[in-house]
Amino acid sequence: MSTARAIRAYKGPALFSFGFRPFFLFGMLWGALAPPLWVYVLGQGDGLIAGRSGLDWHVHEMLFGYVGAIVAGFLLTAVPNWTGRYPVVGLRLAGLFALWAAGRIAMLIPDLDHHVLMAVDGAFLSALAIVIWREILVGRNWRNLVVTIAVTGLAIANIGFHLRAEGGGLDVAVRSGLALLVVLLALIGGRVTPSFTRNWLLKRGGARLPSPASHFDILVLAVTVGAMIGWIIAPDQTVVAAALIVGGGLHLVRLTRWAGWRTGAEPLVWVLHLGYAWLGLGLTLLGLSSTGDGWIPASAGIHALTAGAMGVMIMAVATRATRGHTGRELAAGAGTTILYVLINAAALVRVAGGLWPAQYDSALILSGALWAAAMLGFCVLYGPMLMRQRLRA
Repeated sequence: MSTARAIRAYKGPALFSFGFRPFFLFGMLWGALAPPLWVYVLGQGDGLIAGRSGLDWHVHEMLFGYVGAIVAGFLLTAVPNWTGRYPVVGLRLAGLFALWAAGRIAMLIPDLDHHVLMAVDGAFLSALAIVIWREILVGRNWRNLVVTIAVTGLAIANIGFHLRAEGGGLDVAVRSGLALLVVLLALIGGRVTPSFTRNWLLKRGGARLPSPASHFDILVLAVTVGAMIGWIIAPDQTVVAAALIVGGGLHLVRLTRWAGWRTGAEPLVWVLHLGYAWLGLGLTLLGLSSTGDGWIPASAGIHALTAGAMGVMIMAVATRATRGHTGRELAAGAGTTILYVLINAAALVRVAGGLWPAQYDSALILSGALWAAAMLGFCVLYGPMLMRQRLRA
């Protein structure tokens, strides 16, 4: 059964008729709530959340909670198109969502047994990996096997996070999770950005189209994977710093091949290019912070990758996918454009705060407010679309 026919055959609540619906909506809602909570306990409380290190909680909930939800929503929507198989809907989708929600609740329960917390929170990404493995293998979709491996690695990194000592900071578990998300972003962002740009330019009769995929793209991905592996194992080595800087530069060169400057009339397209630009900038800053000179703090590169590349690309993909899969026009109105401005401003202020220590506290508060406004704005504008049936043509 085709994906379109499967969706039409489903008769349950609209929220569980496709993977992007619950995970985009509640992932964004959680993304709006978690950072302000962290900023509050940092400035007004004892720095703890549910009796644990607030910084650890913040890192975990953004990487494995918020981003984990969006990854699930994207893959549960994209994989049926890749494989031609029936999508995960109804009770199975609701079950996956319940596992994600249980993990978020568990992370807020004070003094919960460590092993219980690991089991409850680890269940979601582990179950997601199993689902994606099954679909890719049964559908014989070998091209996307690397995506499946990355999701599995993310599930393992999440369990590793719970096995680490509290207050571990940017340790191997966190670096592994972040590195895997960077690779996913480079891989998937490198597909959708030129593809959606090409489609939009063709409709407008454009002559200058994005360059087709070539050996250069393989080189960029290979350098990125190598740099990320090196960063996981030995983040302070000069050769790793050099690989990160080269990788960041290659991503920026790759971006110039996609004719993004010709998409200024459509925010739904140019925001993808801006999100990918954050990836190149983030890797470069991360490499510069790893040189040992100390003039670029690690937080600048980390937040260029997380608040910048991941935050902007997530907003770009979530708005586009929601509009497309709910039968809306693939065009951004004023409200959606404001979301793009807010999320980019949040990333810019957060990175600037890392580079300007004297204004760090002010930047943290302002960035958190801008970020929360973008996430809540998505829920207000796109929540009704996600909770209602697809518009009929």
